[in-house]
Amino acid sequence: MNTTAPRGNATPTRATVVVLHGVANRRWLTARLARRIAADGYAVHNLDYPSRTMALAELGDRWLPEQLAVLNAAQAPQLHFVTHSMGALLVRRFLAARRPANLGRIVMIAPPNHGSAVADRLRQRRFFRWLIGRNLAVLGTGPDAFWRSLPPRADFELGVIAGSRALSPLGRCWLDAPHDGTVAVASTHLEGQIDHLVLPANHTGILLRRDTAEQVVAFLRSGRFGRESTS
Repeated sequence: MNTTAPRGNATPTRATVVVLHGVANRRWLTARLARRIAADGYAVHNLDYPSRTMALAELGDRWLPEQLAVLNAAQAPQLHFVTHSMGALLVRRFLAARRPANLGRIVMIAPPNHGSAVADRLRQRRFFRWLIGRNLAVLGTGPDAFWRSLPPRADFELGVIAGSRALSPLGRCWLDAPHDGTVAVASTHLEGQIDHLVLPANHTGILLRRDTAEQVVAFLRSGRFGRESTS
């Protein structure tokens, strides 16, 4: 686990933001976003997690609580989360079982809150099962999809950022427009969300855009994105 803020048992003095990447990715992909959040004065922890090898349920039930304990996150003035893709499902699982008393705001970037038809197709191909790992099988839209086991409504301050520009030809074949090549915009919504924003970006590239980072910071500050949603 790597962070952009000190670790240890010291009591955090600033609002804490935990950043979580998506499946089959690493923290370097969210590093630029994490630096921008840190520049706004937050204590930021940009975490790596075993997204390919550990089941989503275990990540939410055991792995994330353990990391938060190491960070002494329960003692922070506020605890915020910023997630990309599958990271949103991890946090939703965690919050379904244990809601931190200091929970602040959550920003989900390109979350498959209602699964992805791309995962439905790729799980049938051995190469992609190897490449993406064990959680590919539960990221789809079928009856065994992981999101179906989660509370259907957000009871926390939630902002969602979706992408609407696809580069992958697979998404163009299998997803209803608009989509980011991996997740349809319609699937990113979650009942109870406070704000929803659509940016002209693809599923991975959305993390590298300056306007994504600025919108994330705006929501963490105020509970609203910096401009009106286009969805």
